[in-house]
Amino acid sequence: MDTEITTISEGGTVEAKPLRVGFIGCGGIAQTHIGYMTKIPGVSIVAGADIRQVALDVMHNKHGVATDHLFTDFNEMLKTVGDDIDAISVCTPNGVHAKAAIAAANAGKDILCEKPIAMNPTEAQAIADAVHANGVKFVMGFQHRYEPKSKYVRDLIESGALGKIMYVRAQALRRRGIPNWGVFGRKELQGGGPMIDIGVHILDTAHSLIGNPTPITATGNTWTWMGNKPSEVKSQWPGWDHETYTVEDLAAGMIRFDNGTILTLESSFCNHIKEDVFDIQIMGEKGGVIWSTSETYTDWEGYMINATPAFYPKWDMWQYKIQHFIEVVRDGRENECPVEHGVMVQKMLSGIYASAEQGKEVAI
Repeated sequence: MDTEITTISEGGTVEAKPLRVGFIGCGGIAQTHIGYMTKIPGVSIVAGADIRQVALDVMHNKHGVATDHLFTDFNEMLKTVGDDIDAISVCTPNGVHAKAAIAAANAGKDILCEKPIAMNPTEAQAIADAVHANGVKFVMGFQHRYEPKSKYVRDLIESGALGKIMYVRAQALRRRGIPNWGVFGRKELQGGGPMIDIGVHILDTAHSLIGNPTPITATGNTWTWMGNKPSEVKSQWPGWDHETYTVEDLAAGMIRFDNGTILTLESSFCNHIKEDVFDIQIMGEKGGVIWSTSETYTDWEGYMINATPAFYPKWDMWQYKIQHFIEVVRDGRENECPVEHGVMVQKMLSGIYASAEQGKEVAI
């Protein structure tokens, strides 16, 4: 992980080369992207496509995108004003990622794609094939792998301080956090529930920390018992749409990698637990570490030692994510999150879902 990124407050990259970005999907996550992109010298937001007129109005009224560069059809945008666009940010619901990313690649545009890469491994591989066939750059839109504590843990592992990594436990658990907006509860649009929405983040982070090994098998299960019923308990997001809720409340799975490491993943929108959890625990032959606290465990001079770093540099993971993308496509920076990483994560998620449906371990 390269931490020599110039911070936005210091003026972005050294050479403010122009980069014109168009958006496919102009909703909430796109607005986060734009907020960071517009602080980077040379970057301009020039086009957008969204099926909702209200989202296009925001692009024009808030960000100054010309109305003749705003479309309800992303294919029409790429065809009509494609010459004015250098790169595309895909910020649609999951079910549109593949069509949007493939269309952008075929149009010769570099791509930032929000998580997850697609709905299933077939779509994910189709994106990768289009990226390679057209020679464009593709950056997968994960961000927690860029947190300062992620660099600390990755450095520990790469140094050999933890020894061979045997077991990883990744958790993205909410006690009661079913989104009461958007399409998060609709499997046909999202591909799944908490595992593909929030579990994908902790899975990618854990996978990247241990060096992105190749997954070979998956086993797991999913359960739905609360989200498909009316909201009757006081919670942060009451009144979700239980009538269209077709995803899991809780998912748990295990991934076996080609290097012998085992990873377990637990993810829920709702569950009977003490509190929300978003964390990773890594166990190696020489030591272990907790991602959220950076607390490290090992033996030293005949004693069991618990240790935490007194200091490590801090930065904004979202700033890192967005500026990393800009520098990859504009300045030739090495890509830390290529399309292959997105494909592997998708295979793991889909493997757990497939195992849940088939009731047995499945090959990835």
